[in-house]
Amino acid sequence: MQQPAYDGPRVAPRGHMAYTSGTTGRPKGVVRQPLPLDRLEEQLARMRSVVRQTYGIEPGCRTLMSAPLYHSAPGSFIQNALQMAERLVLTPRFDAEQVLALVEKHRIDVLYLVPIMYVRLLKLPPEVRAKYDLSSLRFVASTGSPCSPDVKRAMLEWLGPVIHETYASSEAGMITVATPADAAARPGTAGKPVDDAQLRILDENGRQCAPGEIGLVYVRQPAYPDFSYRNNDAARAAIDRDGLVTLGDMGYVDADGYLFICDRASDMVISGGVNIYPAEIEHELVRYPGVADCVVFGIPDDEYGERLLGMVQPMPGVEIREAEVIDWLRQRLSGFKVPRSIVVETQLPRDETGKLAKRRLRDRYWEGRQRRV
Repeated sequence: MQQPAYDGPRVAPRGHMAYTSGTTGRPKGVVRQPLPLDRLEEQLARMRSVVRQTYGIEPGCRTLMSAPLYHSAPGSFIQNALQMAERLVLTPRFDAEQVLALVEKHRIDVLYLVPIMYVRLLKLPPEVRAKYDLSSLRFVASTGSPCSPDVKRAMLEWLGPVIHETYASSEAGMITVATPADAAARPGTAGKPVDDAQLRILDENGRQCAPGEIGLVYVRQPAYPDFSYRNNDAARAAIDRDGLVTLGDMGYVDADGYLFICDRASDMVISGGVNIYPAEIEHELVRYPGVADCVVFGIPDDEYGERLLGMVQPMPGVEIREAEVIDWLRQRLSGFKVPRSIVVETQLPRDETGKLAKRRLRDRYWEGRQRRV
């Protein structure tokens, strides 16, 4: 039975409102400004161009989504897939081997993954990975968090030049894309701005940073209408500077304009006057054999102001020893980046959107004290 073609209004009622992840507080509703009908076709063409470059979605593609649809990027991905794809395959949860089997079964050419999924795929035994025909894959889209250069390199070696990484947010949309060639030439980059996207790195006084200098990332993507926060105009005004917005991410651009993300400003640790970005440490820690997930943050230290603490969630049935983890990290990181302590938790807490509740964990240690960051 074939579904009849849509014959409703040209612009449907505004029934969709994305929510932020709540990383720095309660999730906020992102309300897009309505588009005038006389600009609709032009704006849709701009959006589709961005979607093609960042998600790989184009008419006739075959897509697979195994991430939670209540997250902004997966929700955006499937909305575009429903309009353009020949097939959209959904799974109730991520299962590494099942994803491989579904790619083979449905000849998927466009796949959405996030970095933690890469790690779990790479932890599959080699004989399991070799069982499945993945030659149909043309484009693997990745958003949500920066990907470790080593993890991305391993994925490229396995799947070939199909891995694309995008810096994006619920508010600003897709800003940059790093192609497989970009990843090979500039490990760790989040790429260059897509189409007309604007990107600036500013210091705390609003001065534009020089190439290689770390500052706050400010962006704008004209392919998307401007936005406000539902019932929170003050929060929207607080992140704006000259028409660009920041979500609190720290990063820099190189001399050729490629973006590199360091971490959230609120997650940066200052230990003995040295700035440390936990994301870099988490990229290594999550690769430790038997680790299902991890988090690193700063806790009070009377001598250094802050010191690093790592928490790991082991895979079922795996025993993880603190000293062995620390020794393993010392072989891969500078000494000042290695956490002094590793805590093993059976289950790391998550917030309402399913993300690791780093802020909640960190607050346990800072209760009653003034944070120095």
